[in-house]
Amino acid sequence: MLLRKRNPQAAKIARRARASQLRLPVRRELRLHRSMAPSRTSTHSIAIPLPKLQTHAPNSFAPNITCGILGQFKALERHGIMVRARIAFTLALTALAYSSVAQNKSAANTAASGEARATRALAAAKAMGPGELYAFLKPFPKGADLHMHLSGAVYAETFLAEAVKENLCVDPEALKLAPPPCNKPLLPAAITLTDQPLYDKLIDAFSMRSYVPSSGWSGHDQFFSTFSRWDALKKAAVAEWLDEVATRAAAQNEQYLEIMQTPAFSHSRGLANQLGWPPDATSSITADQLAALRDELFAGGLRDEAAVDTKELADAKAARSVIEHCDSPDHESAACGITIHFLYQILRGFPPQQVFAQTLLGFEVASSNPDVVGINFVMPEDGRISMQDYHLQMQMLDYLHSIYPTVRISLHAGELAPGLVTPVGLTFHIREAIDLGHAQRIGHGVDVLYEDHPDALLKQMADQHVMVEINLTSNDGILGIKGKDHPLAAYRAAHVPWALSTDDEGVSRIDLTHEYARGVDEQNLTYLDLKHSARTSLEHAFLQGDSLYAAPDDFAHRNPACTAPPAAELSSDCKAFLIANEKAAAQYELESRFAAFEASIP
Repeated sequence: MLLRKRNPQAAKIARRARASQLRLPVRRELRLHRSMAPSRTSTHSIAIPLPKLQTHAPNSFAPNITCGILGQFKALERHGIMVRARIAFTLALTALAYSSVAQNKSAANTAASGEARATRALAAAKAMGPGELYAFLKPFPKGADLHMHLSGAVYAETFLAEAVKENLCVDPEALKLAPPPCNKPLLPAAITLTDQPLYDKLIDAFSMRSYVPSSGWSGHDQFFSTFSRWDALKKAAVAEWLDEVATRAAAQNEQYLEIMQTPAFSHSRGLANQLGWPPDATSSITADQLAALRDELFAGGLRDEAAVDTKELADAKAARSVIEHCDSPDHESAACGITIHFLYQILRGFPPQQVFAQTLLGFEVASSNPDVVGINFVMPEDGRISMQDYHLQMQMLDYLHSIYPTVRISLHAGELAPGLVTPVGLTFHIREAIDLGHAQRIGHGVDVLYEDHPDALLKQMADQHVMVEINLTSNDGILGIKGKDHPLAAYRAAHVPWALSTDDEGVSRIDLTHEYARGVDEQNLTYLDLKHSARTSLEHAFLQGDSLYAAPDDFAHRNPACTAPPAAELSSDCKAFLIANEKAAAQYELESRFAAFEASIP
């Protein structure tokens, strides 16, 4: 049985709201469709008329975004109109939520009552088992997923369907895709439509499905081997991949995705290989040497590729909008309301000249393209080059940060475990990522307690508000770290900001709801812990503007411009503040979603 029931009073008020609707100066409608509470037992649809707006590019503005305040806007005027409409919508929805409780209670008491009901419901769902826990948590508002690799987020079934569409081949021995012609031993990918055993083998090879570790082939090996198996797919599929992950996110009441993606960098790589690397810089390099390399890369035309990358990502987002019919006046896709930004993904497992050139390219793109909100280093952290050049790579970031101080940085660091590398390899990665790499967020951070002076490091992270992106299933599958072996409890005890994320949900065969459920079941997270995770995800998202909160990670005190609870009428100052600050607007919307979710629990 599902614990969440329809609230009769809320349903009654919803019917009244639909009858009268919220009126604004209008020519166009915005519809909320299964975005605030994705489960059928708590879905309402409220029409909000909006002015008809002219758009200048397919991805410049989607007038029918479904998920509230947060959105993408290319012009300030359009931004102001849309956010005002969304603020009006949020007020209407939270009024529904709060009308189901006694009118004479304060907003604070109402919130506490909702949290108490949700806490009891979560405990009951946990006691009933994984299915009930997942069902309860799926419509829970989750804010953002800040650690997601696009190709790893796509399910294997999508890759095989795309391979058939592109007339690719499959290698039945290597279990990978290959370009045509499909000469023996290659087979047409279309054969997977009729050959179920081959289809199953490919799904397993492309993911962690059915995987059991064996001697000489660990979960780490299986996980990272999957990414090369679909390399033959065309880049044109990126829009469809964005559509898939956004649709999945919308179904789970998420708002924002910060997706790691690697745009084209072949020109920069070629330049780097021509220039080479200073022979005396095998383990350390000076800022002057890096400055000289930067000048030479620019002279060779590296900036030209930055424009290519910007167009590549913009085209993908525009095509995704077309797939989801986001510009259609009567679209029903909640996925259109998921805001997507990118982190420029740099491949750390290659020679230093290539890593520096690609990192420079990433900084150039992120400094000029608002859709690219930061950079990150990827590939196995335990790889030979990754370990050998770790300090060198952090020096590259230290130098480039001095040139591009506004580019945000999130780094994979500490995705290591005892035995995977030498003991000394566990002792410094997270600290150098912060001190030299200027990381504002740390991805994984699993080996934090094996670093030198871990207590001091945890205190530093707490004091500097360096967030850690927690990926429970990934850490188990790749590193064998779970339960009490996972450092989440240590991070929480030290008051280090943290938030749950998925890493590679397609490879791991999970979604963000699964990670929230795993947090409850494996890490004993409470309902308030889950709210803290969702709030922290938006607090540390690389969104434009100021936070809704007066101090970093202090969710008890609002910015003075906007102190009223979601049920209250917004002041003119608060409206202006939310319009001007994308982050605060997203956080305000999250609080409204919490109110609606908790009001739906009897």
